[in-house]
Amino acid sequence: MTKTNKGFDLDMQPSSLRILLWDIDGTLMRSTRAGSFKDYTIPMLEEVFGTAGRLPEMKVSGMTDLQIVGEALKHEGFTHEHIRERVHELRESYMRAMRKFTGNGEEVFQLLPGVREALHAVHDHPRYQSALVTGNIEPAAWLKMEILGLSEFFTLPGAFGDESHDRRDLPGLAAERIRRHLQMDLAPEQFIVIGDTPNDIECAKHFGARSLAVDTGRFYTTQDLVICEPDALLADFSDLSLFLRTLANL
Repeated sequence: MTKTNKGFDLDMQPSSLRILLWDIDGTLMRSTRAGSFKDYTIPMLEEVFGTAGRLPEMKVSGMTDLQIVGEALKHEGFTHEHIRERVHELRESYMRAMRKFTGNGEEVFQLLPGVREALHAVHDHPRYQSALVTGNIEPAAWLKMEILGLSEFFTLPGAFGDESHDRRDLPGLAAERIRRHLQMDLAPEQFIVIGDTPNDIECAKHFGARSLAVDTGRFYTTQDLVICEPDALLADFSDLSLFLRTLANL
């Protein structure tokens, strides 16, 4: 699902364009209760595979949904190939469980500080366009954006957690689609991965993109992020001027 492209300023040099690849959980929003992801993922795994495996005790922040499923079930005899064969069934079960759990979403998800203002600012700026690059399966990602009223800001095709067991693959997948969509030969360093986990920083490095880490996740400390050497690090998006200055320097 790709939203309507806002277009490119023809007076701007293509080399000055920056594509923002946004993570969702812990970056744009969080669940109101830690670990609530498992409330709908465990029933899904039990329905599709007959077991949730190790998921109840796992730390899953920064992983793709396929990676989570693979790690949860690998000791139950399920390989990546087994999971891939049932990915359509997995998506359908996941979304049934998620819709039942979220209801209208008002008490389930909350925006993090400054997020809406930051998205508005880059959406209105000719230099930036945004896409989702997230560990969520694609329909779950768009459901969260719909619930939070953020869908309009993501005008480019992204990459999602039902496409790879390895999050490092996602920026490259998104970039390939975006290049075709814009009909531009964009360099890796024109992409900026924005996220809250070491995996977000690592996937940016793997592709050759810039990374902007935000210290808004529940499961990693500031030092955890600093050790990974992101190109920039912010506490959150509440200082809009600082956010825009930081982007301008990437």
